[in-house]
Parts: sequence; structure tokens; C-alpha cells
Amino acid sequence: MTNALSIRGLTKRYDAKRGDRPWPLRRGGPVPDTGGFLAVQDFDLEIEDGSFFGLLGPNGAGKTTIISAVCNLIRVTSGEIDIFGAPHDTLDARRMVGLAEQDVNLDRFLDVEETLLYHGGYFGMKRPEARRRAAEMMDVFDLRAKAGVRAPKLSGGMRRRLLLARALMHEPRLVILDEPTAGVDFELRLELWRYIHRLHDEGTTILLTTHYLEEADELCEEIALIRDGRLIARDSADGLRTAYGAESLADAYVRAMGAAPASS
Repeated sequence: MTNALSIRGLTKRYDAKRGDRPWPLRRGGPVPDTGGFLAVQDFDLEIEDGSFFGLLGPNGAGKTTIISAVCNLIRVTSGEIDIFGAPHDTLDARRMVGLAEQDVNLDRFLDVEETLLYHGGYFGMKRPEARRRAAEMMDVFDLRAKAGVRAPKLSGGMRRRLLLARALMHEPRLVILDEPTAGVDFELRLELWRYIHRLHDEGTTILLTTHYLEEADELCEEIALIRDGRLIARDSADGLRTAYGAESLADAYVRAMGAAPASS
């Protein structure tokens, strides 16, 4: 069976002088290694189709770099990434991924419905299909009453709903949720959990990053712990508790991070 996500030997070094500005356009090939901050080094990860997978680690561990590489938002220094067997930088692979980012990056000039329609058009959806799907997403996330409201006038919770609706608009097979419930109230968090559960039950592969360990414990079938751009543990929540002799996932996380050698 083809994995939903396959990462092999991923290395990303942010150039000290250029930042992460694009290099002169070339067809394929890695970005030249000219020194700078090493965010991820020789990182391998396989996620099976249909999994609910958690990626946990402290700030600066490399989670956002890994997600950005998978979604082709940055050029990698070296390594290979496949999405359902297709190279991650191909159009087919991009259409199979939906990303709900941690930062609220909604267009301030588009209202809720326009945001969804624009996103659908970007992924090649015909206008009637996009309108049908946008209406479905607005109903699912209780956004129908806000259809004509621009993003800056939405509450924080409504913006989070719209980010997730936008990520799911083109019906991706792999959904990446980067801190999807950051800053939302408890009721909305439970509501989003219910929908994410339903999405997974329908066969969608989900990759979740979160700092709420109870969220990972509740939702994820398997969890990877990373530090300094390296994988240090991978197991179910119960497996991690057993491996580190901990009563809670939070205790297992703390012990894992304390036992991991710091990068040089």
C-alpha cells in the first residue's frame, strides 16, 4: 500500500545571508548549501494512508519547516518527499494536500464565500462545483451567516473555522493541521475535534501539530516526537507512556525531550 506521506533524508538549511528567498529558477535539484541555520537534518518519516498522525515538539524543533517542505512552500536543501507516491512538487501531489496553517493568513479583501471560491478555483474546481462545495463547507463550519463578511471583521474563532474550511475546500486526501485550535475557546475546540474525527473516519489522512498534549492524546493514533530537527520517538500515546514510564503523555513528552541529546 502506498504511504500517504514519505519523507526521506530531508535536510533544510536556511541561508544566513539570503534568508529563504528563492534561488534562480532551476528545474529540480537541491538548494546549494552555503551555511546558515540548520532546521532539519536527515529527517525520515513514513505515514500510512488513513492515519491520524501527530507531530509534536517544542518551538524551533522543525515542525513548521517539515510542513512547509511537504507543501512545497520552501525549497529543501536535500531529500525527497512523496505524497501518495507522487513527488511533492508536482501538481498532482499539491492537489492531494490541504493545509490549515497556524498563522491566520486570510485575504483581508475577500469575504468568507469569496475566500472559499478563490481557493477552489486555484485547485481547478469549476465554478458550479466550487459553489456547491463552498456552501457545504459554510454549513459544516457554521459560516453561512458570515458568507458576505470579510476576514478582518470575523472573530478569532470564525477565522479558525474559515482556515479549516479553506483547507478542506478541494477535498484533499492528506490534511495538515498546524496548531488548528490555537487560541480558540474550549467549546470551539471540542466542536473542531468532532469534525476532525469525522473527517478521519471518512478515510482522510491527517497530520496534526499541536502544543496541547491532551489534543494529541485524544485524536492521534500515532505520535512522533521531534527535537532539533530530528525524530527522537514514535509510538502511540499509550506506547510513549510505557516507553518512558510515565502516567501521562505530558510526562512522557518531558522525559523524552530531556533524554534526547541536544544537537551540536
